[in-house]
Amino acid sequence: MYKPTTEEDHLALVIADVSGKGIPASLFMMSSKILINDHALMGGTPAEILGRVNKQVNANNDANMFVTVWLGILEISSGKLTTASAGHEYPIININGRYELLKDKHGLAIGAMPTAKYKNTEITFKKGDSIFVYTDGVAEATDANNELFGTDRTVEALNAIPGDASQKDVLAGVRAAVDTFVKEAPQFDDLTMLGLKYNGPADNAGTEEHHDGA
Repeated sequence: MYKPTTEEDHLALVIADVSGKGIPASLFMMSSKILINDHALMGGTPAEILGRVNKQVNANNDANMFVTVWLGILEISSGKLTTASAGHEYPIININGRYELLKDKHGLAIGAMPTAKYKNTEITFKKGDSIFVYTDGVAEATDANNELFGTDRTVEALNAIPGDASQKDVLAGVRAAVDTFVKEAPQFDDLTMLGLKYNGPADNAGTEEHHDGA
């Protein structure tokens, strides 16, 4: 799931991955998406938003499902990106001309525990900096020998893409690297990726999203 929300000088970005498959998982993801969107529009930091959503989800979680969430709020005028993670994959950032893993502060997945706490991580983008976030279907893509693609290969794939590539081409490049690695092995999970490049305060930050169903 990916959802951008804008309000004046702020751009909210969300990527999430629900436990399980089928109709129950789809319904749980749909309700979680609505709650995240509603609470983001209410305001607050990403950690505060995830905390409120988690309490509400846990109050009506008879199915004992959970969803991992990465939430970032970009202040467009300054380039400050504030993020919080509910058990989601680490983002990969490019702030010095090369991509590297950002080990941001993690909390439990939404729905796992009503008292879960979340913490904010802040980074500041300069013009041209970018971020790549993804679901575990990327890093856990598996070849015929049951070897995982992994985060190291994901970072390598990103750094092999020309620096002037569009975000659409960045996502396509990562997908091509995954396909080359996996070859004919079956795909067991969705691959969802989100790329954002900060174009500075004078322009809108550009985002691209790509999703492949299993």
